[in-house]
Amino acid sequence: MDLTTASYRSFEDLYRYCYHVASTVGLICIHIFGFHDSRAQECAEACGIAFQLTNILRDVKEDLKRHRIYLPLEDFQRFNYTESELRLELMDERFRALMRFEAQRARTFYLKARPLVGMLERDSRPAFWAMFESYQCLLKNIERRNYDVLSHRVQLTLQNKFQKW
Repeated sequence: MDLTTASYRSFEDLYRYCYHVASTVGLICIHIFGFHDSRAQECAEACGIAFQLTNILRDVKEDLKRHRIYLPLEDFQRFNYTESELRLELMDERFRALMRFEAQRARTFYLKARPLVGMLERDSRPAFWAMFESYQCLLKNIERRNYDVLSHRVQLTLQNKFQKW
């Protein structure tokens, strides 16, 4: 899809992309991790969407350099912000509102995915939990920076990586 699509009109379209690039990985992983509840598949799908949405928010500037915009174009209209303004890296309150909206969308998928940890085989839980918490921390860091993903790439600090464990 990255070879043929440079932007996504709707969240429905973006969801399909996120499913293919991230949820399928999660669905494979739960079979490797082992799970004991059929709802794990639904949670793994949601987890992949949450992780990919977080990546999209973090990588707005890098994606622009590749002539790609993953934020749904319908959401640009919702916040009266344009693709041209994004290309100019205009970071105003409309941009922040758009990013806040997308971050909240990601949070809803994290909530749907959270029960997955208890559905996995006990030995697999720490690895999954570390990944889950790391991605959520990345989203929190984006929020803490007031959605400034255009001037510097948001990353996890060493402290972030070890504060939960």
